[in-house]
Amino acid sequence: MSKTAVLFPGQGAQAVGMGKDLVEAYPDARSWFDRASEALGFDLAQVCFEGPKEELTRSDRAQPAIFVHSVAAYELLRSHSGFAPEAAAGLSSGEWAALYAAGAVSFEDAIRILRVRGEAMQSACEQRESGMVSIIGLDDDKIGDICREAGVEVANYNSPGQTVVSGAKEGTEKVPDLAKAAGARMAVPLPVAGAFHSSLMAPAEEVFAAFLADIEFREPRFPVYSNVTGRAHEGVESIRRDMPKQITSSVRWVDNVRSMASDGVARAVECGPGKVLTGLVKRIDKSIASTNVSDLASLEKAIVEFE
Repeated sequence: MSKTAVLFPGQGAQAVGMGKDLVEAYPDARSWFDRASEALGFDLAQVCFEGPKEELTRSDRAQPAIFVHSVAAYELLRSHSGFAPEAAAGLSSGEWAALYAAGAVSFEDAIRILRVRGEAMQSACEQRESGMVSIIGLDDDKIGDICREAGVEVANYNSPGQTVVSGAKEGTEKVPDLAKAAGARMAVPLPVAGAFHSSLMAPAEEVFAAFLADIEFREPRFPVYSNVTGRAHEGVESIRRDMPKQITSSVRWVDNVRSMASDGVARAVECGPGKVLTGLVKRIDKSIASTNVSDLASLEKAIVEFE
């Protein structure tokens, strides 16, 4: 029997104005932003709807903002149609939205989690200049050679031939030339605060693990796929164990998608800003039909599809 999965984007998907048209068309969606603002102590809706971009890009703002937009899109689709996912996955911070959708963590706890996660990662970024580079068109062996030569690490296995590396500034600055020499079609530095999903985030992992020790988790209602292992979480203990590791580990998104396909997922709906994951799924496994819900037009289209 074929299954439907819901997918959630991570940091980098944020854009000023995200969620505004959803709230204007569906006033009940405003409650998600209001609840988050109360928990965070600042007006999240204003940051999402009006920016400025520099404020929204900060890890401690972007991660809760993307989560709330994703949840609003997901809950609107769920409440106005027959959409009922049987699996979930998220890229990086998006995995927390996936755990929320599966009932493993409450909305308020997820907001607190993402605030602490974002603050810890922002602090780690400020300790040393670092960055990330997206490389297009090289296989894993050549990526490995570049990592060894530049002293960087693989941050994201996004799709076959699209890999992101992460590391100190002196290393990432070498990557574009090394990638070009190795035959890459493109190597682009990313506009991020630092070297996410690398050993440079170790201070953030330590802080985050200590914080999660006091969070109540529940068994997910359906499988949620782990970025760390590439497979579905085994339960509460694996969530508590692996989610801190996710900050320093490579994001195994290719393995996530392939595991979902192997487990019977034939349809995926990305909820949240942008449609990056929709494109990645199509490049990883064409047997999975994928679409996205990011704004009013895409929401209304999806509502019709799941009536």
